[in-house]
Amino acid sequence: MKKSKINVSSSRRSFLTGSASIAGLAATAAIVPITFANANHKKGEKGLPDFISWKNRDALIVHSDKGIETHRSAIGESIVTPNANVYIRNNMPTMTDEQIGDRKNWKISISGVNNPQTFTLAQLQKLGHSTMATILQCSGNGRGFFEHKVRGSQWKTGAAACVLWTGVPVKAVVDACGGIAKGAVFMTSSGVDHEPTGLDPSKAMIERSVPKNAYKDAMLAWEMNGVPLPNSHGGPLRTITPGYFGINNVKHVGKLSFTETESSVKYMKKSYRISPIGKKGPQYPTCWEMPVKSWITRPTDETGTVKAGKVQIVGVAMGGTKKAKSVKVSVDGGSSWKKAKFIGPDLGKFAWRQFALETTLSAGTYTLSSLASNGSDKQPELRMENRRGYAHNGWKDHSVKITVV
Repeated sequence: MKKSKINVSSSRRSFLTGSASIAGLAATAAIVPITFANANHKKGEKGLPDFISWKNRDALIVHSDKGIETHRSAIGESIVTPNANVYIRNNMPTMTDEQIGDRKNWKISISGVNNPQTFTLAQLQKLGHSTMATILQCSGNGRGFFEHKVRGSQWKTGAAACVLWTGVPVKAVVDACGGIAKGAVFMTSSGVDHEPTGLDPSKAMIERSVPKNAYKDAMLAWEMNGVPLPNSHGGPLRTITPGYFGINNVKHVGKLSFTETESSVKYMKKSYRISPIGKKGPQYPTCWEMPVKSWITRPTDETGTVKAGKVQIVGVAMGGTKKAKSVKVSVDGGSSWKKAKFIGPDLGKFAWRQFALETTLSAGTYTLSSLASNGSDKQPELRMENRRGYAHNGWKDHSVKITVV
């Protein structure tokens, strides 16, 4: 495989610096550190592809060059996931520095507004500036728990991360363009990462439409966890649509439109549809808002046996488009529950919250489960069966067994 040139934002030095700055935030959060020496990285397993050689191999499970998952125990070290540990899910090849060119001259066109305009990244940076934490989660996170044969990366819990994004609020861009034009129903983001492939845009373009009102919270981000947005995560510019599955956070975005109809390209009309097993088609719901969800990050089968006595059970919880309000934890597979407490800072309703429950366990085998609520919805026990294994938030599958000695 020919090695792509890595830009300065993707260099190992840059990401170590970025991780250090995030570690400072984690320290203030009083999060108990987790060690995962080599986790499940076994001799002979695939190495990281060249374009993400700077990432932490021991934190990751390589399904393919386009699907790389974070180990369960590597997610919960802090509220914010270090860049080196964040999962990878690509439909198109990552754009190279040569294809991107000078970052400050990257262009994005804005249409479906009263005064359509095209901005460079440098011009966008003068329109507004904001930082927010959101959960980035693949629609198929949890697919590996489904019993029917599902095509795609067999994610368990690790196609998710909590990230600090910096960029310009879409609302500020819309205001600079005179407001949204009458009749618009959707906000449509279009990536340009298909262009170097020469493929038919209707089949290769990553273009996603979401309900128009999502623009009020959305952002055009150029920075990720304190460093320029790496190419592998959609740099130099990416749409961030808080509370929505990752596919709606379009990478390498070159166009933002307010439209009367949904996009007609493959990745909107056909892909990412939540259909019954054995059926497919655009008539089924698309992967938009994420549901409430949680899972245990420590202890797990990755962290080895647990010593009898006091045990801290730690995990992460998300409320979807609402704030996570509460979490209960079970040590007996859901037969009984105890209320956990949130720990660390609250980074807003679109970030996940860490939770912890201190309990005393004697020698034996335990099934640890967590059940989150956002006040109006709570995690179901079972998964929603569907053809592609999307939107799984059932607590039972996400439980983990541990051995106490």
